[in-house]
Amino acid sequence: MVSVAVRSLGHRFTNLFFIDQGTKVNGQCYRDVLLHQQLLSAIRDLSGDFFTFQQDNAPAHRARETMQLLTCETPDFIAPALWPANSPDLNPVDYQMWGKHRSRMHDVDQLKSRLIREWEHFHQVFIDGAIRQWRPRLRACIRAHGGHFEHRH
Repeated sequence: MVSVAVRSLGHRFTNLFFIDQGTKVNGQCYRDVLLHQQLLSAIRDLSGDFFTFQQDNAPAHRARETMQLLTCETPDFIAPALWPANSPDLNPVDYQMWGKHRSRMHDVDQLKSRLIREWEHFHQVFIDGAIRQWRPRLRACIRAHGGHFEHRH
């Protein structure tokens, strides 16, 4: 599992945060390792006290304690309950960035190295474009009643 935070304007992203292969990412691991130890402080360093926190409907993200944490610790949290249960990707990192380079990887270490290398050279224009697409993609998802919309927006 890999996570990152992005923003438009100025410095554009955090480092990539990896969860070790084989680690079971349950609610406690997600909160204690990824959110508390890594992501939330990096987001605050990047954006101060104003940011929107978005995640998907993964079980660790929906855990009651995770919801409580994010409701208290983030200024503008988009709860998974507001997203369609089987939504197409509405996360800018997923729809704009991770799909850019599709090549065969031999193992997880090679994939991790490739992601780090690509991320270090990623251009702000792609991040800004992905963030600009978020609202139109959300509207397209609503028009599709939560169904697939890639061909429509």
